[in-house]
Amino acid sequence: MGSMPVLTRDEAQTRARLLDIQHYTVDLDLTRGADTFDSRTTIRFTARTAGDTFVELNPAELRSVTLDGQPLDPAALTGNRLPLTGLTAGPHELHTDATMRYSHTGEGMHRFTDPTDGETYVYTQLFMDDVQRVFTAFDQPDLKARFDLTVTAPDGWSVLANSVTEELGDGQWRAATTPPLPTYLVAVAAGPWHSVRTEHRGLPFGLHCRRSLAPHLDADADDLLDLTRACFDRYHEKFTEPYPFDSYDQAFVPEFNAGAMENPGLVTFRDEFVYRSAVTDTERQTRAMVISHEMAHMWFGDLVTLQWWDDIWLNESFAEYMGYQTLTEATRYTDTWVEFAVTRKSWGYDADQRPSTHPVAPEAVADTASALLNFDGISYAKGAGALRQLVTWLGEKDFLTGINTHFARHKFANATLADFIDSLASATDRPVHTWADTWLRTTGVDTLTAHVTEGTGPDTWTLTLDQAGSRPHRIAVTLLDRDPADGRTLTPRDRLDLDVPGTPLTLPGPRPALIVPNDQDLTYAKVRLDPASEEAVLRGISGVPDPLTRAVLWNTLRDMVRDGHLQPAAYLEAARAHLPDESDLALVQGVLTFARTQVADRFTTPAERPAALTLLTTLGTDLLRRTADGTDPGLRLTAVRHLIDTAQHADTIRGWLDSGAVPDGPDLDPELRWRILGRLSVLGAVDDAVIEAELAHDPSATGQEGAARCRAAFPDPQAKEAAWSALFTTDPDRELSNYLFTATAQGFWQPEQSDLLRRYVPRYFTDAPALAERRGPALAAAAGRHAFPAHAIDEDTLRLGEKCLTEGTPTPALRRRLADELDDLARALKVRATQQS
Repeated sequence: MGSMPVLTRDEAQTRARLLDIQHYTVDLDLTRGADTFDSRTTIRFTARTAGDTFVELNPAELRSVTLDGQPLDPAALTGNRLPLTGLTAGPHELHTDATMRYSHTGEGMHRFTDPTDGETYVYTQLFMDDVQRVFTAFDQPDLKARFDLTVTAPDGWSVLANSVTEELGDGQWRAATTPPLPTYLVAVAAGPWHSVRTEHRGLPFGLHCRRSLAPHLDADADDLLDLTRACFDRYHEKFTEPYPFDSYDQAFVPEFNAGAMENPGLVTFRDEFVYRSAVTDTERQTRAMVISHEMAHMWFGDLVTLQWWDDIWLNESFAEYMGYQTLTEATRYTDTWVEFAVTRKSWGYDADQRPSTHPVAPEAVADTASALLNFDGISYAKGAGALRQLVTWLGEKDFLTGINTHFARHKFANATLADFIDSLASATDRPVHTWADTWLRTTGVDTLTAHVTEGTGPDTWTLTLDQAGSRPHRIAVTLLDRDPADGRTLTPRDRLDLDVPGTPLTLPGPRPALIVPNDQDLTYAKVRLDPASEEAVLRGISGVPDPLTRAVLWNTLRDMVRDGHLQPAAYLEAARAHLPDESDLALVQGVLTFARTQVADRFTTPAERPAALTLLTTLGTDLLRRTADGTDPGLRLTAVRHLIDTAQHADTIRGWLDSGAVPDGPDLDPELRWRILGRLSVLGAVDDAVIEAELAHDPSATGQEGAARCRAAFPDPQAKEAAWSALFTTDPDRELSNYLFTATAQGFWQPEQSDLLRRYVPRYFTDAPALAERRGPALAAAAGRHAFPAHAIDEDTLRLGEKCLTEGTPTPALRRRLADELDDLARALKVRATQQS
């Protein structure tokens, strides 16, 4: 791919002052072969004054260009920019005819052939600046226009788009004219889709997936459509502006990089959300949240669009908050904020403590490459946490009034942070501008620490909440007493609604056994407990009655481990003692994931890791024993997965594989079979013949990825060299797709194989930058996240990485990933040092 010029904020502002874009006509021909497609674009626009500008496209071949009927030289295209010079004030019409390349990285027009049945599918992912890989465009979010789209597709295909599509015959499809859209939200998905269609409130709704996944989509279609209808109806109760598009399709597409994309009228999801194998109810809840999140974008981002990428929080923070809140209000998933606390919130906390942190709403983002880096835990989780605090402080009624004012003022147009805060201010007398400056323009995580002072007599005590940080917080503090009947249960005595910073509180009665600042997780801040409460949590967290309170406390323990204030072994012992009694599956899954992937694999020293895995295996066995009666299949599935992932010996899980089932269930489905084979591969307990036999049994795309993961995990020098060559090849004909790259990278680095892998650590810091430059941002991000030697936790890796950043020239996407990974590595070294001091 190579580097192309990126659009700067200044360039976008200049172009927006000059141009008004009325209309695009886009004609795509998808019948030209496996490598390229034809793209013809006509743009009608007005220049407000005379001047020069440019339009973006990134073709394999630009055949012709005409401006106002006069030919332009295609050779004038420089990189991805075609100059338009000498424009006069008034209307203009630009026409381009080009050949475009299909992608195998999930960017632009992605093409995928299903190994199960040989059927081919294509879909677009045009965010953030990949529209130019599909059609010619003035590619910035504040140049909205109406779109007319026609597509020529192979026989047997159907075509989906932002609006209702009509088959004209001879492979021709036409989509209805759209309302004004930003270029990055235009969407096409074409192929022999399996579709489930219905109507709701007079609008066509549809679900779509690959034909090979049809039985699995059909099994869940009623649930998916019920969720969609429930969220749709709830948003219409919240928002005064009706849904602004003519249809609502949800397409589950292959090899999708994100969770989903909010294209108006055609939301695209990663098709792992069409479940081939058993999943837990928490995983179904996650899918439901993504559905709710993407639907919120129809208003936040699609109806009202950010003016420039420094306001991505107006899209993502709002969709994240509304996704969770609406799911809680409208569906059977009533404890969604527990999952947010234990998984999403930690994503934000971690990102906000790295050197790469940034405000939720930065003052200015220089260019699109810089903006792409900000789609992270801060823009999603921290932003949503800040909004949850805003609603707590402001009240939901005024919050929704301000939102609806914002929609009315800016529908089908663009808006900024200042516009939103002005809309919010119109609904309240509270100082929301000051709140925005304090919460959205600053970085870092505040820490709230509880201190208890005993009174002079037996009937009083004083609570002080110290704050490291400067943001105002409105929080709940819950006081719990130990039940004398069983000595285990912690019973709420009182809930205090407090503003921080505030004055110390003198309270009557004996001090409680446990004091929980930020109960119900109403603000975005780390918590530190007083010593007696910390001891009560380690002894009795499972006795706390409310799952969201327990989520706050587990997050506190997690943060203490990461900050070196709690020994990793103490966290593992708490998990071992209390998870067998935990009733909330999201908490079980979140704690187990942190315990295995971070505490055992990174924070524990290599010498102590076997003991950590043994403890986690014992915990998994306890969970398996608890679920032997079949009353909690989700917890049992979680326990089985956990036992596979922590196995240090092959016998038990190989026995499950050979018999096709776990004793007392479950039977092994494809996901569990590949998971076992992956772990056996790490342990050197299977060979390639076994993997090949399994692949013959499951030749699906998921099977191909499972096989790639297993082969990369073999503890064999030849297997490692083959995997490395596949990852970083410079031969375009041998390049892995985005998903096969990720699977191979996931298999490659294993803590058990550190000696075998040592020689690849320095190679990573030369080969990954070259790949990022060659293959673009999506593969750069994958190389930084999945191919980084995360388990090579030593000073040598840190030095190599820092040298790469200071002396090398990694692309922005890779540079950001490397900086984050190196900071995490340095943190792991510090945590390990606390165990040795």
